[in-house]
Amino acid sequence: MIFIEILFWVSVYCLVHSYIIYPLILHVFSALKKTPKSFEIATSVDNVVSIIMAVHNEETVIENKIRSVFDTDYEGVVEMIIGSDASTDATNEIIKKLQLEFPGKIKAFFYTERQGKPELVNMLKTKTDNEILILTDANVYFEKSTIRNLVSHFSDPSIGIVGANIINLVTNKDGISIQEKMFIKGEILMKHYEGKLWGSMIGAFGGCYAIRKSLLPDVPDGFAVEDFFITLSVLKQKQKAITDLKALVYEDVSNDWRIEYKRKVRISAGNFQNLKYFISLLWPPYKGVSFAFMSHKVIRWFGPFFIIFALISNIALATTNTFYLILLISQGLLYAIFFIDFLLKKLNIHIVLLRFVSHFFTMNLALLEGFFKFLKGENTNVWQPTKRNQ
Repeated sequence: MIFIEILFWVSVYCLVHSYIIYPLILHVFSALKKTPKSFEIATSVDNVVSIIMAVHNEETVIENKIRSVFDTDYEGVVEMIIGSDASTDATNEIIKKLQLEFPGKIKAFFYTERQGKPELVNMLKTKTDNEILILTDANVYFEKSTIRNLVSHFSDPSIGIVGANIINLVTNKDGISIQEKMFIKGEILMKHYEGKLWGSMIGAFGGCYAIRKSLLPDVPDGFAVEDFFITLSVLKQKQKAITDLKALVYEDVSNDWRIEYKRKVRISAGNFQNLKYFISLLWPPYKGVSFAFMSHKVIRWFGPFFIIFALISNIALATTNTFYLILLISQGLLYAIFFIDFLLKKLNIHIVLLRFVSHFFTMNLALLEGFFKFLKGENTNVWQPTKRNQ
C-alpha cells in the first residue's frame, strides 16, 4: 500500500503544483522583483520591421488584419510578407487589391499546393533582410501601439523574442469561450511573470510575437507547434524570451468545444515532439528555464496520466480508511459534474462554473489523445484555421 499511497500523492501534488502552486510562486516572486529595464520600453527602435503571415482561406479577416497593421503608430518602416497556402476562397484577391492600395508595402506569395504554416514561415523569412520580424495570424488584429511596444524591447541585446498580449473578445455562455478566455488570460500572465523573473517565457502565443531573424530557426518538417519550437530555440541559444502586456492584439476566442478539442489534440502531439527535441532544457533543474518548462508545461502535458493514477490509486486506498474514501467521493463528484454539464447543455442550460470543470477534463482528454497520436507518428503541420466567433 505504501507504493500506492506514494503514487496517489505524487499524482495529486503534480496537478496542484502545475495549476495552483506554480502560478502562485510566479505571482509572489514577480511582485517582489524589480521590473527589468527591458520591460520599461525607455527607448524606441525605428527599424524596418517585417510582418510575416501565413494564411489559408482567411477572406473574412484578412482585410481588417492588414489595415490594422498599417494603422499603427510605429515610426519605422513596416512591410508585410504574406504567404497564401493554397487558399481557395477570396483571400488572394483581397491581398492583391490591398497591394495596390499600399504600394511597395506588401509582398505576397501565392502557393498552389498546401505547405503548412511551419514550412511557409521557413520560406517567408528568406524573403526579407530585416532583422526584426513579427510573426502573426490573420485573425489577430493590431492596436496602434502594438508594433512599437514589441519592437522597442530589442534595444536590449539580450532579448531574443517578445510575445504579445492576446485580448479575447466575444464570449458566450453556450460554449467554452468564457473558459478559454480565462485560460488564455492566465497563461499570458504566467508567461509575463516567467519573462520578468528569468527571461524564460515558455512559449509565445503563435498569434503574434516579435523575434530577431538571426535567432529564427527552420522549423523541422512535420512539427505542428512551430511557435513553441521557435521560442524554445531562442532559449536554447541563451537569449531571453518575454511577454509584454502592453503589446495588445485582439482575437476572437473559440466557442465550439469540438473544434477546440481537435486543435488541442494537434497541439498536444506537437508538444511531445517539442519535449523530445528540447528535453535537455530540463537540466539542470534549478535553472529558471528548466523550472518553468517543467512546472508550466511538461507536468501539464502528462496531466491526464496523473488524473488516471490519482483515481486508480484512490480506489485502491478507499478501502483502507475513511479519509481516502472521502477523497474518492470528492473525485467522483468532479467526474459527475462533467456528465451533469453535458446533460444540461443538451437542455440548453449553461452553468459557467460547471463548464470550467468539464472543460478541464475535456482538454486533458485531448492531451491524452495527442500523446498517443505522437507515439503513432500521426502528426501533420498542415492546418485549417480555427473557426472563431467572427
